[in-house]
Amino acid sequence: MTIEEILAGESKNVEFKVQRPDKSIKYMKTVVAFANGKGGQIIFGIDDKTREVVGVPEDKVFQEIDAITNSISDSCEPTIIPDVYLQNINDKPVIVAEIRAGRQKPYYIKADGLENGVYIRVSGTTRPADRDMSRELYYECDARSFDSVIRRDIEVTDEDIENLCEQMKEVAIANSKSNLQRSAVKDVTKNVLLSWGILKRDENEKIYPTNAYVYLTGQGGLRSMIQCAVFKGTTRSVFLDRRNYEGSLWEQVDEAVQFVLRNIRMGCRLEGVYRQDIYELPPDSIRELIVNAVMNCSYIQVSNIQVALYDDRLEITSPGGLLPGVTIDLMKEGFSKIRNRALANAFVYMNLVEAWGSGIPKLMQAMQEYGLREPEFIDMEVAFRINLYRGQNEVIEVKNSNHDLDDPNKDHNDLKDDLETRLSALIRKNPELTHKALGEALAVSAATIKRTLTKMQHEGKVIREGSNRKGKWILTDKMK
Repeated sequence: MTIEEILAGESKNVEFKVQRPDKSIKYMKTVVAFANGKGGQIIFGIDDKTREVVGVPEDKVFQEIDAITNSISDSCEPTIIPDVYLQNINDKPVIVAEIRAGRQKPYYIKADGLENGVYIRVSGTTRPADRDMSRELYYECDARSFDSVIRRDIEVTDEDIENLCEQMKEVAIANSKSNLQRSAVKDVTKNVLLSWGILKRDENEKIYPTNAYVYLTGQGGLRSMIQCAVFKGTTRSVFLDRRNYEGSLWEQVDEAVQFVLRNIRMGCRLEGVYRQDIYELPPDSIRELIVNAVMNCSYIQVSNIQVALYDDRLEITSPGGLLPGVTIDLMKEGFSKIRNRALANAFVYMNLVEAWGSGIPKLMQAMQEYGLREPEFIDMEVAFRINLYRGQNEVIEVKNSNHDLDDPNKDHNDLKDDLETRLSALIRKNPELTHKALGEALAVSAATIKRTLTKMQHEGKVIREGSNRKGKWILTDKMK
């Protein structure tokens, strides 16, 4: 470390000790936390309160180095071998114990055992890790993903598998942006799901689902949820609206995206003689970030993905910090590691994400094109947060009647009738619109559109002619 880095003070990866404590446990927790995280340095001979360099007595320097090295090697499991060396600052010797990020996580204090001896760094402090975090460290280090863990307690039939394959294909077609992309969507089969890790064979060749299957279908007892909220002002003190979305992951994503779009400003730009309706934040980037949060969420933890809208920003928080080897600077350049690789394969197929690693560079470009400030990336060690700051320049705010859909004071039947009326008006103009296209036009989810149209079909208000891919909607006399 340079003298400037040391004198800058303590941080998430630097800790000061005025001297080596008599009881090594007082700094061994930090040693373990550094090994479980991204590494760090403990510097002996600097007062942690005043930053004063007091140094280590010169006649005891090498004795202290040996004592620190031996304590770390003897106290931790798996064994941690530190790099302990002497450095002079202002003509005073200090001892630097450098701990590298480990490759056999989770590390723990041997005397406390794996149950109670695991520690992590959170916001520059050392904290005990709970059981779920310890499991997360294990999966990270073992190059395995929790979503691909086999579930022997759940059985799936060929019919279950076929239903999932059909649903995924429908979603892929609905999310296609062109006829060419739509025609390129291939069938999903059992073998494809096996290759992605959504299904797995046991030693007897019996097929079982994995956690990815459970999360994709919303079945099997593993709860996943995207929590959405609108707050008044710039803090979480006053709720204006809140929604929790469960079920299959692609429906959660769709509902969360539509929630944001309903609650941000809709405006317009004038380009020549043409008026262009726009949202104040780029919709594609909102979807990309929510999808990335799902693909990189630590589902081992008990917390959920949170999408929070404030007066000044959109905040998306995903449980699970950055994976080893990933930094914010590398992310901005397109470098990516996926925590849930089985889910990522499914999301790429369903056209919910274009390509791994492309999202953050595209996001930064989109925000620049909108004239907004650069997104803020915050590594919280146990979670990762991205803030998109809202802008009001260049956007002429207009009333968006779709906000009425979330008005708690409005009668529920009125809301349904209003949606049916506006849906019918769109169908009259273009009867070939898909669920997704209708949802985007009305700023509601494709799932909501599907439920509404199914209800209208049962009531004899609309008829579907042709296939799901090439058919069209026909309004009956009841809606004319």
